[in-house]
Amino acid sequence: MAEYRIHEHPILPIEPAEEITFTWNGHPLTAQRGEMISSALFAHGIRIFGHHPKDGAPQGIFCANGQCAQCLVIAGGKTVKACMTPVTEGMEVAPLDGLPALPVVDEAPPMHEIETVPVPVLILGGGPAGMSAAIQLAEHGVRVLLIDDKHRLGGKLVLQTHRFFGSINAVYAGTRGIDIATKLEKQVREHEEVEIWLNSTALAVFSDKKVGILKDNGRYVLVEPQILLVATGAREKSLVFKGNTLPGVYGAGAFQTLVNRDLVKAANRLFIVGGGNVGLIAGYHALQAGIEVVGLVEALPECGGYKVHKDKLLRFGAPIYTSHTIVSANGTDQVTSVTIAQIDEHFTPIPGTEKSFACDTVLIAVGLDPVNEFYEKAQAYGMEVFAAGDAEEIAEASAAMFSGKIRGLEIARFLGATDEHIPGEWYRTAKILKSHPGKTIAERIPEQESGIFPVFHCSQEIPCNPCTAVCPQQLIHIPEDDIRHIPEFLGPHVGKACIGCERCITICPGLAITLVDYRKDSEMPTVTLAYEFLRESVQVGDLVTTLDAEGSVMGEMEVTSVRATKRNDRTVVIKLKAPQAVAKQIAGIRVQEPWVGEPLPETKERLTDDTIVCRCERVTAGEIRALIRKGYRDINEIKAVTRAGMGACGGKTCTALILRLFRQEGIPIDEVTENVKRPLFVEIPLGIFAGVNPSDRDE
Repeated sequence: MAEYRIHEHPILPIEPAEEITFTWNGHPLTAQRGEMISSALFAHGIRIFGHHPKDGAPQGIFCANGQCAQCLVIAGGKTVKACMTPVTEGMEVAPLDGLPALPVVDEAPPMHEIETVPVPVLILGGGPAGMSAAIQLAEHGVRVLLIDDKHRLGGKLVLQTHRFFGSINAVYAGTRGIDIATKLEKQVREHEEVEIWLNSTALAVFSDKKVGILKDNGRYVLVEPQILLVATGAREKSLVFKGNTLPGVYGAGAFQTLVNRDLVKAANRLFIVGGGNVGLIAGYHALQAGIEVVGLVEALPECGGYKVHKDKLLRFGAPIYTSHTIVSANGTDQVTSVTIAQIDEHFTPIPGTEKSFACDTVLIAVGLDPVNEFYEKAQAYGMEVFAAGDAEEIAEASAAMFSGKIRGLEIARFLGATDEHIPGEWYRTAKILKSHPGKTIAERIPEQESGIFPVFHCSQEIPCNPCTAVCPQQLIHIPEDDIRHIPEFLGPHVGKACIGCERCITICPGLAITLVDYRKDSEMPTVTLAYEFLRESVQVGDLVTTLDAEGSVMGEMEVTSVRATKRNDRTVVIKLKAPQAVAKQIAGIRVQEPWVGEPLPETKERLTDDTIVCRCERVTAGEIRALIRKGYRDINEIKAVTRAGMGACGGKTCTALILRLFRQEGIPIDEVTENVKRPLFVEIPLGIFAGVNPSDRDE
């Protein structure tokens, strides 16, 4: 197998895969049957897929979701997106250098009648919101057509190996995202009312209230729904900085696709930009895959994600730099290092504070934008349309599940399939699940120094309650009406004792609960903690570096037990002996050595100002700033002059960046005319709309 395959993982099963052969630029390589070209190339350490026709800039993967055109290659004589095209036996793949040659067409291809499919409800998106809505509708006897552009249902859930926060009863909190995806898909497929089209892409919403769908067989059909539910999720925001389009700079979704879906080691040394949940979780996933996390930078004084996610990274050995920003990604053809700097209260880099770090990947995780184009277009055309999940409002996947459930019942009521009222409790639960992290308090260390009891190393108000449901003694309390409260151990107050069953520590999504046991040795109590790395990486008798919740070293402790049982669902339970003085502070053990995150001895400076705003057309921030300063206030005019937004992605990434440039130049956004959005969501051959089926053609 190739060098960059992941051969063992603490959570994901590594199944034997059939190998096939293909060629890259004439050189024979191997791939796993069914995997995308991009993953096969990454598995061999190949990151440069071609060069841009405008300036020869190297091109590589960016979104890994088919929404941009950074990964174009030539495969079988055709220009294709490497992230959406599976490798086939004997396929000849080559870099796309410059503009592709147009195919020679001798005669008009055969054309088929465009079929119109009427349905009561069309759901765009088979992620947590779409599946939850489909289940709710099917339970009320409503026929549903559910489409998704991937090979399986689940959306981003299929990339999430960690346990989910939220309500254990409402949204499977305490269960891993990959397993929630399987549970929801099983429920969907149990209902004959739900028809599923996979590998099928929604192309456009039309004024005659039909939706164009390109099916997996290459056939284009029009779907005419009574109700349209848009559950298309979110796309990642981007940033402008020097070197921001070098191969090796890409988003968390692309990274998790490569690592957690395709089991490809997408980096050796990773640097993360953005301290929200997406960036923090991606860092944890990287460590699980054996990737060094060199550091994480966050512009705000504190990370915006859950504190328990941040604390996990810190105590596993990944440095976090708040009030810092990225200055540049460095390298000639691909990333070799990154430079960051501290920023002032105006978010301006402070000269002299720069640091550089050796890395091969810069992961951008600076927030999400809703994929709501279909919703807005349907509204404009007077369709009956609803939105759920991130397409409605950016929140956690647990919130998306519950919003889908609510929309499903709302649509069933709208269609007259039920007169069942939506419980007010549902809306309250949805509001709680969507809520941002609340206040942070000082960690509550119990005074108790006898028996056995849990220590909660979570000190921030977030929606989460799995620990309360699994305690057989019912000794962990979080108010049922608001699960954002920090858990409380009731043992000393109710006269009942913890029995040390360990269920609370293994189900905690934040790995933020430990057990401290004084029963056998009050001077050297036993600390029990959860560990989600390879079982073989820790052995009985090992001395491990223990840390508190925020990464401060508590000392070297001896491991006395390592257990991995089926009941604990891939979570290893480690016991170690610790001095009484620090036992209750211990929250975890170091996974990554401190030297991994040390900066380079000299700061790297990227001399070329290649800060790109429009990746497709290679338009720089300087070009657009110059037009703004000349008085341009219409993005359509900027597009006409520079071609910014005219590329294959249809302005999905650069529009938000151009608006940011206007703000930076002091122009009120209400004075700016936004660009007209493309009528098509993705680019496809025009012949599709004439009924041409690509599979009918040889070329």
